[in-house]
Amino acid sequence: MKSNIKPAEGKLGILIPGLGAVATTLIAGVEAVRKGISQPIGSVTQMGTIRLGKRTENRRPKIKNFVPLANLKDIVFGGWDVYEDNVYEAAMNAQVLDANLLFKIKNELEAIKPMRAAFDHNYAKNLTGTHVKQGTRLELAQQVMEDIQNFKEQNGCERIVLVWCGSTEVYFEASDVHSSLAKFEEGLKNDDKLISPSMIYAYAALKLGYGFANGAPNLTVDIPALIELAKLTKTPIAGKDFKTGQTLMKTILAPGLAARSLGVNGWFSTNILGNRDGLVLDDPDNFKTKEVSKLGVLEDILRPEENPDLYGDIYHKIRINYYPPHGDNKESWDNIDIFGWLGYKMQIKINFLCRDSILAAPIALDLALFIDMAKRAGMSGIQEWLSFYLKSPQTASGLQAENDIFKQLIKLENTLRHLMGEDLITHLGLDYYEELVEDVVS
Repeated sequence: MKSNIKPAEGKLGILIPGLGAVATTLIAGVEAVRKGISQPIGSVTQMGTIRLGKRTENRRPKIKNFVPLANLKDIVFGGWDVYEDNVYEAAMNAQVLDANLLFKIKNELEAIKPMRAAFDHNYAKNLTGTHVKQGTRLELAQQVMEDIQNFKEQNGCERIVLVWCGSTEVYFEASDVHSSLAKFEEGLKNDDKLISPSMIYAYAALKLGYGFANGAPNLTVDIPALIELAKLTKTPIAGKDFKTGQTLMKTILAPGLAARSLGVNGWFSTNILGNRDGLVLDDPDNFKTKEVSKLGVLEDILRPEENPDLYGDIYHKIRINYYPPHGDNKESWDNIDIFGWLGYKMQIKINFLCRDSILAAPIALDLALFIDMAKRAGMSGIQEWLSFYLKSPQTASGLQAENDIFKQLIKLENTLRHLMGEDLITHLGLDYYEELVEDVVS
């Protein structure tokens, strides 16, 4: 398929709804990398390698040199926010990155000023937006589309991709207005309040044929209406919820326990964080959205219905507590009650002092670059191969999500090999030994 991928020519505009801690850390990081101040550590597209062919061939190029991704020097950032602080001011307020680092790229960050946000206080009740658009749902969607087109023209961009880095919205389930594109567009006209702000951004992007990735646990593109639109405009989508912190640890550790057929009685998880995300999640309705996203991970990996003796009675509890002194430095504790041979009990305890935005920023970058490439490759609709980056991966209807991070990585790498006309790798490895046997016999 290599010849079918259009080259990454010209500028790529990455537009971000929500210029808070994650987005400003991403933007500042890319600016620092472009100036040679830092390295893009944590970004698989920039630092990761991929094996090609047999192990004996010793071909392991960097991913950015293997597939036609946009170059970091060709990226232009923009976005929307409910506060009017420019990116430098927002990054200073977020207190994720060192002030001395931010000062070195101050001019570049100050030049990025947020557009007014499409905002509904009912979806993030602990935020008071002061830099917001006015109008019906349809008018808001039209304003966002106008923002996108103006940004593209003013910055000379060839392509655009949107990555949602905004807050977690309140929990709600899909309803009739989400069931088809026709009903969704009628809902926009009727200012249906069941259409959330994140859906407005996604609709605007997809209507214009620009890819969309959802970094929060919101419903957003997980509805038939927007999946239909993505297919109609031949546009890729990916969701949902950046896989950082505690859930990253779960998707690394749980597959190991399952691989060894070790049982799990209980998994208690609690978090404290103090950034804007923590403030939003302090509301029970918003926490419910995050809880549903995080709870499904263990069940999908351990599959208690298939292994009732090992996981049938698992008790899984999650807590998130808003604690302002920690800022963006999330701290998570996990207590895992496991059992082994003859049912003898053991425990695992994890205390992860992570930096939420430091883990999320490279994910947002990789998703933007891969979504852009997928669009140029003619891929549309749900991009399940990007599950590697997400807590609650989007799948085709009727498919169970794969949350094992190692299987997700195999899927991602094999998708890249497929796109570039390379052999897929199964890791069977028998052919090496069969060839050795044939050589000995002959």
